[in-house]
Amino acid sequence: MAKFTAEQAPHLSAIHQLIYQWGDELDVQSGLTIRASDVLTDDCRYNVGGEWRAGLAAVEGFYLARMERLTAAGGAPVMRHIISNIRVQFTGENTASTGYLLLFFAATGTAPLDTCDPLAVADVKMDMRREADGEWRISMFDSGQIFRRV
Repeated sequence: MAKFTAEQAPHLSAIHQLIYQWGDELDVQSGLTIRASDVLTDDCRYNVGGEWRAGLAAVEGFYLARMERLTAAGGAPVMRHIISNIRVQFTGENTASTGYLLLFFAATGTAPLDTCDPLAVADVKMDMRREADGEWRISMFDSGQIFRRV
């Protein structure tokens, strides 16, 4: 059973909300406004597209380049991230590590789609840091797909 102190309880809620905001940024904006969404630290480490990216600018560049590539290939996908089984461990006063399951749907078209099978199920690990302004942000994102649509 997870145990949290009374001081940690509001931070636990903020961390859950941060994870959902990250998923919403990808679902609604395709990652194109990742900087404006303010969910990542400036020095984040981020594994996406099979490659580690260092820093917010590199993550932003990945999502912009991906949108250009997908648009040129016939259209940007409609994406949905379903997040479940979130586990949080506080690793310090201003740091936390999380793990959760991610069910990911994606298909080219315009929502609502008639049908769309899941694209992947992944084990996700995120580290978070509470910064000087008091806000929690993602400092590391990594995932490993355990199922993938072929």
